[in-house]
Amino acid sequence: MPIIRYSPFQELETLQRQMNRLFDDFFVPARTENSQFNFVPAAELSETDEALYLKLEIPGINPQEVDIQVTKDVVSISGERQEANKTENNGVTRSEFRYGRFERVIPLPKKVQNTNVTADYKDGILTLTLPKAEEEQNRVIKVNVN
Repeated sequence: MPIIRYSPFQELETLQRQMNRLFDDFFVPARTENSQFNFVPAAELSETDEALYLKLEIPGINPQEVDIQVTKDVVSISGERQEANKTENNGVTRSEFRYGRFERVIPLPKKVQNTNVTADYKDGILTLTLPKAEEEQNRVIKVNVN
């Protein structure tokens, strides 16, 4: 019977990978074949004093075919990545790309002026600039004492 060396650090790395996979599955909606939405694009939300900035990773999607709806406290983005019909005669084609519909509904931490939202699409990244509503901006006003 061979002697097997025990490595506790290897066990910890395995546990860490399993926990990461568990949290990834928990925070990202399910991607099953029967699901209405086949992939979920990554999103990033940042904030300055004047505005919120939402970035969404949607490479390979025509920006004119993306539906963006903004209310005062929620952004809803939906669209579809079309599959290119590719046939190959002499072999099997393997693809890891995700095709189909997607939808993200992102609650905003502050109220925004939804009439002044701007969008920019560059290198597969959709960037929304969401100016904060007047009551949400921290205004500093100097008060003179007589």
